[in-house]
Amino acid sequence: MKNLSADLTGQVAVLTGGAGVLGMAMAHALAAAGARVALLSRSRAKLEDAASALTAATGQPALALAGDVTDEASLRAALAELQATFGPPTILVNAAGGNRPGATVMPTADLFATDPADWRAVIDLNLMGTVLPSLIFGAAMTGGGSIVNISSMAADRPLTRVGGYSASKAAIDNFTGWLGAELARRYAGRLRVNAIAPGFFIAEQNRHLLLNPDGSPTARGQQVLDQTPMGRFGEPEELAGALLYLVSDAASFVTGTVLRVDGGFSNFAGM
Repeated sequence: MKNLSADLTGQVAVLTGGAGVLGMAMAHALAAAGARVALLSRSRAKLEDAASALTAATGQPALALAGDVTDEASLRAALAELQATFGPPTILVNAAGGNRPGATVMPTADLFATDPADWRAVIDLNLMGTVLPSLIFGAAMTGGGSIVNISSMAADRPLTRVGGYSASKAAIDNFTGWLGAELARRYAGRLRVNAIAPGFFIAEQNRHLLLNPDGSPTARGQQVLDQTPMGRFGEPEELAGALLYLVSDAASFVTGTVLRVDGGFSNFAGM
């Protein structure tokens, strides 16, 4: 009978996206469950403090890896360093992603004047920044493991202003389903792929959009709250349960799915 606890002792987890608020919450959850965690971002120096803090808080060794999720060569170098230090990965969390100002179309902006290069950059970061790590680290995980992608509320309910981001996150959902099915057939279910779609959580890149300096919601933030049946923003730690479930044996028959952690946002019609 399978062990259905979230005991990740002996597991090696790679989390792209570095030391962001949501990424670090997930990193802490993985390390607290016993995994050795490698944080990957373009700047190793920025991650060193985060890795040290992770080790101090959980007692698990953590590693800072320099790597650009859109650059194949740097990812291969990061994988080699990981294997030399911790061994082959068994968990990959593709948390790198985001939006760019040039691809954010404000209500008064000329939609047709937006620079296609900004759209390409956002799609490259979110889509290829998930595809490339999945291919490169996934190749070292065929003996068994779990890949978890990070989707978005914008994937199947396009949000105003963020067209490029919405399109790229919709592609993540499709890629998750495709890769999950493909790897299940090729590796007898040993390598699973799923996604988490967070609702609205306060992080550095969206704080000024959702909150005023005094902590009250902005007009857009209030729109979000009005469309969230639970009536609040998510807490970063509330992603932990979904993540630990998907990477554990409790989800051994789960692949290609998108698990929403959104306070009911995606299922509410506003009335």
